[in-house]
Amino acid sequence: MKNDDKKVRIKLERHIWPDEAHRIEDKRNKRLVTVFVIVSMLFVFVVGWLIGSARPIIINPTPEQQTESKLDKILGIMSNNWYFAKDDEKIVDHLLDQALYGMTSNEVDPHTTYLSSDELQYFMQSINMNFVGIGVQYISSDGLNMIDRVFKNSPAEEAGVLPGDIINKIDGVSVEGLTSDDIKDMVRGEEGSKVVIEFLRQGTPIELEITRREVYGTANGKMVEDGIGYIEIYQFGDSTAEEVGAYLQDLTDSGMTKLIIDLRDNGGGYLDALVDIASYFVDKNEIVMKQEYADGTIRESYAKEGKFTNIDEIVILVNENTASASEVLTLTLEELRDDVTVLGTTTYGKGTVQITQPFEDGSALKYTTSKWLSPSGKSINGVGIVPDVEIRLHDVLYESYVTLEEGMEFKIDQVSNYVKIIQEGLDFLDYSIDRKDGYFDKSTETAIKKFEEEHNLEVDGILDTTTFDAILSSITKTWSMSKDKDIQYHAAIDLLNEQ
Repeated sequence: MKNDDKKVRIKLERHIWPDEAHRIEDKRNKRLVTVFVIVSMLFVFVVGWLIGSARPIIINPTPEQQTESKLDKILGIMSNNWYFAKDDEKIVDHLLDQALYGMTSNEVDPHTTYLSSDELQYFMQSINMNFVGIGVQYISSDGLNMIDRVFKNSPAEEAGVLPGDIINKIDGVSVEGLTSDDIKDMVRGEEGSKVVIEFLRQGTPIELEITRREVYGTANGKMVEDGIGYIEIYQFGDSTAEEVGAYLQDLTDSGMTKLIIDLRDNGGGYLDALVDIASYFVDKNEIVMKQEYADGTIRESYAKEGKFTNIDEIVILVNENTASASEVLTLTLEELRDDVTVLGTTTYGKGTVQITQPFEDGSALKYTTSKWLSPSGKSINGVGIVPDVEIRLHDVLYESYVTLEEGMEFKIDQVSNYVKIIQEGLDFLDYSIDRKDGYFDKSTETAIKKFEEEHNLEVDGILDTTTFDAILSSITKTWSMSKDKDIQYHAAIDLLNEQ
């Protein structure tokens, strides 16, 4: 959630070591036998001055002082005496960062964490979805880097990049063995600069030159049938409320009276964006959400002006990755309207609110401040929202994307999870399959041969790296390019048509 608090400056004070304090205390106690308190205090001060110690003396250090002293000692040892410190020019900075990561990491609250300056920038960009690049989202798993989404009006879309394309080379350099961050750094660059990327499209190399520029887009909208509009919200960023409002107005002008709000895979975002978007659907001054703080106080957020009154029915699409602000919006509309149906699978269940406290060096602390509650006071933290209509997608869409190692292959009578994934994929692509349990039978071989023939691959019925990647690419392309296989989406349309 967005933090409107002022920047806080933290000052660290150095304290003397506890053992040093005890030595000084012992000296002082020897001189307290026969003198008055005032004289003895003066005497200790003079002795302390004579031995060159003008620092405050800690007789009984607090736990905080002991901890700080221990941290100072360990930092000094690690930065000065640790053998491997010589290999790190910024050893102190890196040690402090590690300490901060450890201090903020815990099993109770996985959403509180320290963020380096680079991590903070990435975090902000992931919410606002604005960056200088080519405008794609890709899946990176086990060496496979496949385009999952091409942003609307982006350089990638204009250059002809398609979902399902596999990133193979960037400016002539193979991406094999590179991390996702390495690839991101190579694809992004200064605005106006060019990058040449070789993609594998169903096994065929395609080289495209793309000019980088600022990319935006946290929402999308369209009319799907007469009177039925569709809005997909990817994140709740700075520009999201404005984008959603513009789409709603366009859809209203096109005669929309019923609406599908797609919040699948939306991990949340900023509180003010949520409130602004909820205001399009509920009356002014309605309680959109509540925040419960550690001391028991409750803060309420209220809807603003701007409700669209032409919408009679709403279906909200959710899944296991619908979280945080997306869950708030879902529960708010479900409680405040009597024309909302939630469809899909049970949501993530993130019921806490975080703010980000930035520091002068560009880093930040993202920490939990409260638990959010629905207008009626309901919490879904760790539980999620159970949909009114539960519908799962095809099994292959829940599989983790993997890739075969070079030289691996599967034939008749072999058993493998790789075979199971491909059987599910072939079934998804409408090839005839008798089984989907990982056993390579005759129907699997026949379906692979048919796929290979239709995609200009060597027709041998063997599941090797080329065929495996080509099938996965086709699955992603089929899913991303159209809604034909999206049974949740079609169920939403059918439900609205019935009402």
